[in-house]
Amino acid sequence: MNAVLFDAHKFETRPSDPRLAQWLQQFPPAVFSERLYQSIELMERYSIELAVDLSRQLNLVDQLGDWRSADDLCHLLSFQPRFKFALRWILERLVESGCAEARTDGNIRAYRLRHAPWEPDLKSFHAVGLTIDPANAATLDLLDHAASLYRAAATGQQSSDHNLLGPRGVPLWLNYFHNDNLTYAVNNWVGAVLAADHLSIRRTFRILELGAGTGSASEILLQLLTERDLLPRIERYLITEPNAYFRRCSQRKLTSHYPNLPLEWAPLDLDLPWKTQGITSGEFDLVYAVNVMHISKNLLFSLNEARSALATDGWLVIGECVRPYDNQPIYPELMFQILDSFTNVETDPEVRPNPGFLTAEQWRRAFLRAGFRHAKIAPDIDRIREIYPHFFTGAISGQNTVPANDPGSSRD
Repeated sequence: MNAVLFDAHKFETRPSDPRLAQWLQQFPPAVFSERLYQSIELMERYSIELAVDLSRQLNLVDQLGDWRSADDLCHLLSFQPRFKFALRWILERLVESGCAEARTDGNIRAYRLRHAPWEPDLKSFHAVGLTIDPANAATLDLLDHAASLYRAAATGQQSSDHNLLGPRGVPLWLNYFHNDNLTYAVNNWVGAVLAADHLSIRRTFRILELGAGTGSASEILLQLLTERDLLPRIERYLITEPNAYFRRCSQRKLTSHYPNLPLEWAPLDLDLPWKTQGITSGEFDLVYAVNVMHISKNLLFSLNEARSALATDGWLVIGECVRPYDNQPIYPELMFQILDSFTNVETDPEVRPNPGFLTAEQWRRAFLRAGFRHAKIAPDIDRIREIYPHFFTGAISGQNTVPANDPGSSRD
């Protein structure tokens, strides 16, 4: 993949590291293309430009003459306490740009300005993104819309959930969660490949999908199962999504393409007992989710519920945006971190010390604590991050090796 040569006024990339092709060979080459790599690098750079712009809009620059933590700044600027997570992200991006420096004293991370940030040139970088791939408009437009809501989120004047998920926001999300948008669709492909690998050894199988949205992940999984001649083995495919509008979109799209498959739709709340929502213990061979589990209010509870839904030897496979290193800011967070569902979660020092995306190590620990065996992440994020720290896509899988009704099964 490519690495940015950081310059305040231009965007340049280096050639891909040839080792990456070997580590990604199990995935379609058209997915992990040079176009995708350049797009991700551009999004990272664009999010830094937005962070610089936000630092001025939110008057952070004037407060960083002395060392300040995110909590200090929330107090000084009368921001909502929950905005501290978004504030830390902005501050870490300033550190990455060289405009600010950071120090850690115990559990307190403090920041100080080194020099005034440049005037961001969002229009030029937006144009570069469209030149790389016109489909990048979906991600760029959503980043812009989310950034426009930060001041209101900081001051509590308006609900970010209402604005981001309101009439103006919904069309932007629909474009973003679309398989034409490769910067998002890559998550669907990685999860689908791992899921199909596990299903291919079974004569028949039953699938439960969580948080399917408008069906982009379902679409890729079914496409891959078709290519591998595995569709006839589907006994049942239950697609769940709590949002009724998204659920109807998914149902219309998929039933028209697969009229003869045993597809079903239902709502499901990850944070409530699944048995009370019609999910029977040991009912499925695969529980599947893409970019869903990280917003579970109690992550270990939801993982345990997923394991209960699995037959013995069944698999949980989740496609996730994976943080390469602890506390590393990544561009997708700009769109999500002002949503209550993203930050209003229970933390855990081992598996989820902060809201948001988890590292590979944290996911492995979470799967093991929830009683899964053979937990693995594909591709090999641990090796990839050493040569390319902007690789954020991974699929985590774990197997249920305990009978669903075994009283000795693990529960957190």
